[in-house]
Amino acid sequence: MGALPRRFLRTAILFLVAGLALGLWMLAAREFGAPLPVRALSAHTHAVLVGFVMMMIGGVALWMFPRPAKDDTRYKPVLAEWAYWLMTVGTAGRIVLELVAAEEAGMAMRSVVFATGAAQVLGLLLLFATLWPRIRTTRLDG
Repeated sequence: MGALPRRFLRTAILFLVAGLALGLWMLAAREFGAPLPVRALSAHTHAVLVGFVMMMIGGVALWMFPRPAKDDTRYKPVLAEWAYWLMTVGTAGRIVLELVAAEEAGMAMRSVVFATGAAQVLGLLLLFATLWPRIRTTRLDG
């Protein structure tokens, strides 16, 4: 397994830990009446679905999909690196900002939240654009 798939998988596990912690915090708040930020559920959702699930899928896909042919000019591994950073920074930023943003956040905060969401989307699109050429028939498929 290469360094980039390993980084995707380890980062996914860290996001899972964050998602589990947020989920436990939300459960405790609900059961014991503690206050929670209004957007805690959104932070939890992004930690688990984008941070864990999508990063895990990306790491496993980069590891397991057939390697591109030597002469395949469509495969650009630098895009997978960019995808990793956009997804990681976007998701981490999204989690933090969802927890600190008030319900009536100002335009500056809303713009930064939007930018982190856009980073997540761009990262996911880049990841799957990078994987697209690797979805092909191998000799074993017949």
